[in-house]
Amino acid sequence: MTPYVAIDLPRLRRNIAAMQARATQAGVRLRPHAKTHKSPVIARWQIEAGAGGICCAKLAEAEVFADAGIPDIRLPYPVHPSNAPRVVALLDRARLSIIVDDLDVARGWSAAMAAAGRRLDVLVKVDVGFHRCGIDPAAPNAVDMVRRVADLPGLRFAGVLSHAGHGYGAASAAALEGIAVREIELLTDVARRARDAGVDIAEISVGSTPTARFIERQRGATEMRPGNYVFFDRTQVGLGAATLDDCALSVMSTVVSRPAPTRVIFDAGAKTLAADGCRGFGEHPGHGTVFPSLDAATPDPTIVLERLSEEHATARVPADCALRIGDRVRIVPNHACVVTNLVDEISLVEGGRVVDRIPVAARGRIW
Repeated sequence: MTPYVAIDLPRLRRNIAAMQARATQAGVRLRPHAKTHKSPVIARWQIEAGAGGICCAKLAEAEVFADAGIPDIRLPYPVHPSNAPRVVALLDRARLSIIVDDLDVARGWSAAMAAAGRRLDVLVKVDVGFHRCGIDPAAPNAVDMVRRVADLPGLRFAGVLSHAGHGYGAASAAALEGIAVREIELLTDVARRARDAGVDIAEISVGSTPTARFIERQRGATEMRPGNYVFFDRTQVGLGAATLDDCALSVMSTVVSRPAPTRVIFDAGAKTLAADGCRGFGEHPGHGTVFPSLDAATPDPTIVLERLSEEHATARVPADCALRIGDRVRIVPNHACVVTNLVDEISLVEGGRVVDRIPVAARGRIW
């Protein structure tokens, strides 16, 4: 039955191995972001390949992975001290680290951990240009804030961390490389000034899939945290981080209507494909790349997924398109991380055959 989400198992394993090899060659620890797959099964494969731990987006997601025995989890997301009871409980099951970018929040965590008789690993997040979370590295009080966090009881200060999310908006590979270089320049400058102020900086953590291929230009980093690389998607192809042959995740869909010669309707709508647009260098119209059959080796660029509603994907096609009602297609989505959060399980495919199905165990764990 369609729609369903399928993972090409050989591609998945190849992607895991390739990123691990890149990190190992660069001399940095790989800590994949598990929000892409939300699967303890896949996380274990990444750790078995050499990853030093994982990242999670939210505490509820971390709870799923800790319950599954994943031993080292980092949340590069601002967690409020009101969640201290959950964090203390997690510390009994895994090594946990969080980020802070506000001194009052850090003080709240300090008080909560001191009251519990525990120590929590923290890193200070630095805004390297995405302008979402993180301290301004150019602010006069930036290093003072790092020093004050490092001095707080109940906390074990680990270092500094960033996310160059603005790389997704880069207009060229050269611009993307420049973002990666600037990211490490800003982080190492903060680290140098903090060390001059007497602060021990053990970790300098960078992370994103588009910039991961420039890790050798990020000298000084101790850790990289890409996530999407495990599957890749149409956006990563658009950004030059992957080819379509690297994309392990696909949505399998069926033609359910052909109401006009130039219009085809598939059964994979926004509840399966997600409504994200495609980013990358140049124009990438539509909501996914369509392969005209489940085993087609090349996509058909004349099939353009122009519109998604909840259960329908409306495609513009040429009048001589061979698709008929009942035909099945394979769609590489624009954003794989959202797709996995829309389904209860994913099918593992090898040689065109489903060999296993695994649950998306952390699906919907967004609190």
